[in-house]
Amino acid sequence: AWLMRDAQIEARVQFGVLGTVARHHWIELTANVVAPDQLTRGSDPDSHFGKLERLAAKAVELVRSNAEPTEPPPAPRHARAADGRDNDRTSFWNGYFAIEDPWNYGSSYEQEKYERQLEILPAGHIDRALELACAEGHFTRQLSPRVGHLTATDISAIAIERARERCSDQSNVEFGVLDFDADTLPGGMDLIFCSEVLYYLDDLDELRRIAKKIVEALAPGGSFVTAHAFVLRDDPKRTGFDWNTFGAQAISETLSATEGLVLEHSIQTELYRIDRFRRLSPGEVATEPRIDHLPVRARVEIGVARKVVWGGARALRRDVARSERRPHIPVLMYHSVADDGPAGLARFRLTPAAFASQMAWLRANGFHAIGSEQLEQSIANRQPFVGRPVLITFDDGFQNFADHAWPILRANDLTAEVFLVTDLVGESARWDADSGPPTPLMDAATVRSLASEGALFGSHLATHRAIDGLSSSDLAAELLRSRMFVERWTGRTTTAFAAPYSVTDRRLGRLARECGYRIGFGGKHGPAHLDCDPIDLPRIEIRGDRSLDDFVAVLEAALE
Repeated sequence: AWLMRDAQIEARVQFGVLGTVARHHWIELTANVVAPDQLTRGSDPDSHFGKLERLAAKAVELVRSNAEPTEPPPAPRHARAADGRDNDRTSFWNGYFAIEDPWNYGSSYEQEKYERQLEILPAGHIDRALELACAEGHFTRQLSPRVGHLTATDISAIAIERARERCSDQSNVEFGVLDFDADTLPGGMDLIFCSEVLYYLDDLDELRRIAKKIVEALAPGGSFVTAHAFVLRDDPKRTGFDWNTFGAQAISETLSATEGLVLEHSIQTELYRIDRFRRLSPGEVATEPRIDHLPVRARVEIGVARKVVWGGARALRRDVARSERRPHIPVLMYHSVADDGPAGLARFRLTPAAFASQMAWLRANGFHAIGSEQLEQSIANRQPFVGRPVLITFDDGFQNFADHAWPILRANDLTAEVFLVTDLVGESARWDADSGPPTPLMDAATVRSLASEGALFGSHLATHRAIDGLSSSDLAAELLRSRMFVERWTGRTTTAFAAPYSVTDRRLGRLARECGYRIGFGGKHGPAHLDCDPIDLPRIEIRGDRSLDDFVAVLEAALE
């Protein structure tokens, strides 16, 4: 049978697969492929199109009765590639400032850094100060009351205009567009600030040249203050940001080696350091610097935390991406992340602390997360996997995924694919009722919210019944219905499913393909290989009654 519109085939149903094509099958098909506003209006109620129009209305009502109205996820902000360089420096920085406040200056994390930069200022009167790369003037406004006259500069005229407006009531501040790499710096300064920007220089030779310019711009005895984050490229063994550039350690060492410049005071945290250097006066002898080690007390926002590898890295993603290719990938299967639950389900439940340890291990060992769509494309093209990819999956769609697992995943710059039991979304796992109080399931609003943040979703069918207890017609209906709802809630095409209880039979692959699926996970155990059937892929169950050492052994075996 064919569902047609304007003489074009919109969908095809094989009677031999579905058996009897019932009314609810047509409702699901109509909702999937024909928008109600595209159907012919005013059709004869008994005509083909008239019937479709009524079925479409029922389909819309069916969706409304099971989920809140879907809003499209916000358009993603496309960031410039980390290693991308623009030959035109001005265009490069104007690109950043195309969006106001690109670094979330008002966050508690950034404000704590500002406070500590002010704390490290030299004692006594500061007459003339120069701020390089002042951006939109957030720190400028806090610095200006501490100095007699402040010249605030940035390479971006867009940023300077915003800074000028923000500090319009500060009479001791003047603004100007200046490229501190190419332009001459004003001289005789008692204080120069230059923070969070020296990473963007091409190399340390360029930094050495600019350091000499800064020394020349300082008056004898003048201070240079700089704040930068620790980066793994400098020292992979300590906590740092996973950026493809040098960081605070290399910057501090380079500045300390600059003739005429001496480190006087340093505030060092786990994530960044703030240094105050001083230009020596003629004949002056340098003294030992004061070093203060302080904790980061402010909350680290998720956008910052996900770029940090806490405790250091044993392998960097970019390094393994250059050197490693393999024909298989670990697909990890989780269910629940919670501290408590029925004893009979302990195997399927990890504590948040245990899950966090596992995700931190993945991050520290150079793994990156992919989705099932990428896995299917690699298998289809027989394309070896680059670096150390891992597909992290969760069955059932428990609310504790949103409460515990998702924040941990995001903090480690990972994602996961959750397979939803769509008829029970917003309810509880009634299939586990014999083991204790059923665990709550995520509702549609939560699914939409997580999807907008980057979580992936697939089908765990509609009712969580094992497929060997379903007729072919019911199985096809569940495949269609669950796919329809996942797509409505996420706004994305859904092509992946996981079989409830990992039970499969000979019908599943054929029916799943007929219903639009391209990738599926059944009951096989082990890593997924390029020569696997994409509609019946294996996974590795991660049990809650196993240790971190067991987890590490599984992943290390997958790397062999």
